[in-house]
Amino acid sequence: MSQCRINGFEVGKPAPVRIMGVINCSPESFFQGSRVQTCDIVASARKMVGDGADIIDIGGRSTSPSATPVGPAVEAERMELALGELEGSGITLSVDTTRPEVLERCLRYDIHAVNDIGGLADREYAKIVADSGLPVFLMASVAAPGDPTDMQMTMRALKTVISRCRSFGIEEYVLDPAIGLWGPGRTVEFDWELCRNFWKFTRFGRPLLAAVSRKTFIGKLLNQEDPADRLTGSIAVTMLLLQAGADIIRCHDVQETKEAVRVFEEMERKGREE
Repeated sequence: MSQCRINGFEVGKPAPVRIMGVINCSPESFFQGSRVQTCDIVASARKMVGDGADIIDIGGRSTSPSATPVGPAVEAERMELALGELEGSGITLSVDTTRPEVLERCLRYDIHAVNDIGGLADREYAKIVADSGLPVFLMASVAAPGDPTDMQMTMRALKTVISRCRSFGIEEYVLDPAIGLWGPGRTVEFDWELCRNFWKFTRFGRPLLAAVSRKTFIGKLLNQEDPADRLTGSIAVTMLLLQAGADIIRCHDVQETKEAVRVFEEMERKGREE
């Protein structure tokens, strides 16, 4: 497997499982626990790092289809305020945006990776990423974030994403199969199908991001409308995705996820020894 290097550490086997903590500077984000006021962002980020996060993912708008739309100017302002507070903190940061104009403003700060749920479908955005030299997390997307609606389409979308990386000369990247309700045609059952078949994505030979934390498909199964109730289900799915080959976990609950990862790695170590 090819590894991805981010600010001095490797993502992808044989490196340890990495954890990406989520901080949203967007009041419209679906999980209230991930929303952080700018004045609290450094303390929140440091706590996540202390709890075991390797990288903090900063977002300035919700990408949920049901969320209130936020324009690029507002998103950029939120991101700049957050990144300004974190400047010089020594924390490894990624920025979660699909807009080239927002990304350009984020690049004025000390960031270490980019998180593009658009899968480099925007050529202007892709060129900015390539020119920056930063590693990038890329969701399975063809024309819109997470637009595949079945496994076959997802596999094709990931092949397309890899082709885009080659076209733009991007070598450091992590693939995200896009688990979650992203748009038209997506169903809860398809999210479970992606989870059950997660092992198939290891065929691409790239590090894999698993992002299931507190998502709708877990809530639907457990009759938990409030995302705040979905921690146990999130950890359960995460453990199974680790078994299936996940290399980095994007989550809201860093301490609990880190503990789950430590248990998983201990089980794997004992299994190899025996």
